[in-house]
Amino acid sequence: MKKIVISNGPLETKKLATLFKANLQKGDVVLLKGEIGAGKSHFARSLIQSAMYIKEEVPSPTFTLVQVYDTTIGSIWHADLYRLNDYSDVIELGLIDAFGEEIVLLEWPERLGYLEPKDSLTIEIIILEGDRREIIFSTTSSEWKPRLDKILKDQ
Repeated sequence: MKKIVISNGPLETKKLATLFKANLQKGDVVLLKGEIGAGKSHFARSLIQSAMYIKEEVPSPTFTLVQVYDTTIGSIWHADLYRLNDYSDVIELGLIDAFGEEIVLLEWPERLGYLEPKDSLTIEIIILEGDRREIIFSTTSSEWKPRLDKILKDQ
């Protein structure tokens, strides 16, 4: 299943991330793909901030690798795998333990290799001109279809 949304700028992307947050549940793994500067961290940050009890800074986990947030929808693990060498580093970070138990947002999921969860949702962000982005939601899991239909019905 694949759905495509065009965002005309950061505010629209933030709104989409906030709508998306309302349909997440424990055990969801979201793979954020796109080149550097596409808006993966912006999408994740917007989603996390919209779920916080008290708004606070949400830094990119580029150097810390994983940040965990206690939110109104449960724990959200935000990981940036860009600096990892291979999938064995993923195991050391404890991400495998979070799959299926927590909400996990993963930037640079290509580093997962064979560890990529089968029921995950991929959000690929493609840079168009200026601040416009093509945001592609794709999955092979039937579990995501009704939730994506609900999120994207007004898009």
